Amino acid sequence: MTQDVEMKDHPAPSNSVSSTVPSTLQHLKEIAALIESGSYAKEVRRIVRAVRLTMALRRKLTAPVLSAFLNFALVPGSEAYTRLSVYLPKEDEQDMEVDTAASAVQAPGKHLLPELEIYCHLLVLLFLIDQKKYNEAKACSSASIVRLKNLNRRTVDVLASRLYFYYSYSYELTGNLVEIRGNLLALHRIATLRHDELGQETLLNLLLRNYLHYNLYDQAEKLRSKAPRFEAHSNQQFCRYLFYLGKIRTIQLEYTDAKESLLQAARKAPVAARGFRIQCNKWAVIVRLLLGEIPERTIFMQKGMEKALRPYFELTNAVRIGDLELFRTVAEKFSDTFSADRTHNLIVRLRHNVIRTGLRNISISYSRISLVDVAEKLRLDSENPVADAESIVAKAIHDGAIDATLDHANGCMLSKETGDIYSTNEPQIAFNSRIAFCLNMHNEAVRALRFPPNAHKEKEGAEKRRERQQQEQELAKHIAEEEEDDF
Repeated sequence: MTQDVEMKDHPAPSNSVSSTVPSTLQHLKEIAALIESGSYAKEVRRIVRAVRLTMALRRKLTAPVLSAFLNFALVPGSEAYTRLSVYLPKEDEQDMEVDTAASAVQAPGKHLLPELEIYCHLLVLLFLIDQKKYNEAKACSSASIVRLKNLNRRTVDVLASRLYFYYSYSYELTGNLVEIRGNLLALHRIATLRHDELGQETLLNLLLRNYLHYNLYDQAEKLRSKAPRFEAHSNQQFCRYLFYLGKIRTIQLEYTDAKESLLQAARKAPVAARGFRIQCNKWAVIVRLLLGEIPERTIFMQKGMEKALRPYFELTNAVRIGDLELFRTVAEKFSDTFSADRTHNLIVRLRHNVIRTGLRNISISYSRISLVDVAEKLRLDSENPVADAESIVAKAIHDGAIDATLDHANGCMLSKETGDIYSTNEPQIAFNSRIAFCLNMHNEAVRALRFPPNAHKEKEGAEKRRERQQQEQELAKHIAEEEEDDF
């Protein structure tokens, strides 16, 4: 249901409790009916739609609404009801006496479904996290995981994947992420045995995040390489996987693969997931600088990212110029930002690239230059800058970074004339990489095509189809606002 429908059904002012509560509660009842029908028909798509509708209602969840919904969906006095009602404050019970009584009458025995029970756990957990009651959220999520281990139903998998995410998130918010690593490994093993692919995707990403949080990159790579391979079912989980893979590849000095993974994660991420895209772009900028590339200015001018990417823009400018002193200044100025982003160690690696870029600019500008002037222009601050400049030039010549010769007798560097680049294989290599990129994108687009399993059997009328399309458009607007919270 959309907000317009709510206003028509409930013309009372929106700031009153009596008008807001029944509206949100009615939506939750409709979602519960959708989950119930999906459970009986074994249609996972309905459960997925119910979760998306819930994310759109997340900001409207209050303690009175959840109390009334628990009375509606669960049997009062049952174990699940008692366990979940503890986390909800009792101060507004008097305002909900009428709605609670009416809901209790509407709760028949058929609502004793595992899907609805898990859904109630998810609602309460979302409410506790939004209210910043992290310790209560930890206890609630742990109880939810214990209940999930005893359920082996494919219609529960979608709800379980959400619970896994918030289970890890609640422990991360309290700084106790290491405590659940063994439990996550056990859950991943259970999901693998049950062929729960969505659960495997979610738990694998949570384990990678757990390892990377404590800088255990080797263990993360061992887990990733030995985990079962399957086709991605969730775009959000696939984006997270690409981001974690890019970070692992960066630490392992595999910059080319890291760049491809990070750029793909930023491209596939939803537009509303701004924080996630900012992190992807930060790491991608560092990787491209380590590869000797200079990112385009448009990357730093993306809407809503200018302020967050400003330190990396100034860092890129220092690397592009090849000014070692400016590089030191930028690194010291934004040291807190780089430490918070965990890119400080990577920026230390960039010092060599700054020196090499400055040396390349010098070799292009001068056909002959003394090593003393080279050391002065590079602003080397060592005890013997001339000897360091000589070794730097010799290393750059050996690596092919510059086309020059070293005159040890006279202590100078002799640059060779720049040849025609089109007489080399570089244009062919660049053209081949672009073709491979386009072909890879085409293949991914073809694999992304999805068709409903019973599309040839279900024939809906024109009016029903228009109504469904209108609901999907309205739902997409709500999802766009909530997708950023998932990242």
